[in-house]
Amino acid sequence: MLLDSNYWITPDWPAPPNVRAAVTTRFGPGVPEPPFEAFNLGTRCGDDLQAVAANRARLREALVLPSEPCWLRQFHGTHVAIEPQHDEPQADAAVTRTPGTVLAILTADCLPVFFCAEDGSEVAAAHAGWRGLSAGMVENTLAAMRTPDGNIMAWLGPAIGRCAYEVGEEVRDAFVAHDRAAAKAFTLSRTEYWFCDLCELARQRLFDAGVTRIFGGGFDTFSDPRFYSHRRDGARSGRFASLIHIASSDPASSLERHR
Repeated sequence: MLLDSNYWITPDWPAPPNVRAAVTTRFGPGVPEPPFEAFNLGTRCGDDLQAVAANRARLREALVLPSEPCWLRQFHGTHVAIEPQHDEPQADAAVTRTPGTVLAILTADCLPVFFCAEDGSEVAAAHAGWRGLSAGMVENTLAAMRTPDGNIMAWLGPAIGRCAYEVGEEVRDAFVAHDRAAAKAFTLSRTEYWFCDLCELARQRLFDAGVTRIFGGGFDTFSDPRFYSHRRDGARSGRFASLIHIASSDPASSLERHR
């Protein structure tokens, strides 16, 4: 990962130059509305909605985005919005082949995943908490893309790390029932509880689907104070955004200055 500033993180992956992506932090140039620091972008975590709207406006301005991000109404499911507009569809992933359409995923411990075609013709973003991941979020996103799985690369964003993410037997069982190899992503912490590695589980699902170029997975939202973490902060946690789009022909726009 390459840290551009205290505000933004740029994925360190060999994406085509027309594919632009960034991850925000909670210390961005937004409205300081306690207890959410300055740059909460989520509308469903108790923050003042006017402050969130102001933060979203500043996000678009600061990153020189070509359009308002296509926000989703995420619900830990597996639905994929294809070519979303701006009505916040109920979905946990989105796919586009349209330059200038900005896809956005909001998280605060769950795993954001970027996908892009190796030729830069298509991008996707997915919200992969344990429920969505175990139910096929990765596979559904790939199925919604026109690009063959072998020609897609993926990047795993900031998510809660293995040492902080303790889960019950039902979570481990959901993955191991699908593939016994998933057991390597779990370490016994105490009786009937396990430490869970979300990034390892996502890598397994991606690789099994035919995606072999997998990058990222280096940040722990729980231990890194730049990110919101629901497990660490509870009701005080906002949401940070992971954004990806295909740039237009204008090289001065679309996150160019943040690459």
